[in-house]
Amino acid sequence: MTTAKDTFEVVRSGSVPASPPVVTDLIADFHRWTEWSPWEGLDPDMQRTYSGATSGVGAVYEWAGKGKAGAGRMEITAIDPDATIHVDLQFIKPFKSTSQTTFELKRSGEGTDVTWRMVGPKTFMSKVMGLVFNMDKTVGADFEKGLAQMAKAVEH
Repeated sequence: MTTAKDTFEVVRSGSVPASPPVVTDLIADFHRWTEWSPWEGLDPDMQRTYSGATSGVGAVYEWAGKGKAGAGRMEITAIDPDATIHVDLQFIKPFKSTSQTTFELKRSGEGTDVTWRMVGPKTFMSKVMGLVFNMDKTVGADFEKGLAQMAKAVEH
């Protein structure tokens, strides 16, 4: 879905069989992303660096890998406990871009409905790549995989 001519938006939702605080802990601690991130396993030699806060606002995760793993940086910039987690996302390789990622959490019975949203500018390079690379389909499929893996992670 496109929000405007010069921005993109990718949104996927799923249900996680755990309370919002449990889901918040899974997302707000970058050390735990290895349990559910759809990009884990893209490069078994990927280098990971954690800095800032251990979890929550100020937590920073940087990675550098080969191929599709690329390189980048994420920082948690805001948390509304049990409702929303905001992440500043910067890709360095294979191309530079900056996006805002939001996880919206809503209690649903015994579980939590999670909406994963990424919004960013369409740069010249991303517009050119958009001719052969559909951001919504490609990243959306990754989000769907991540949400499914998040549900499995809380079941263990």
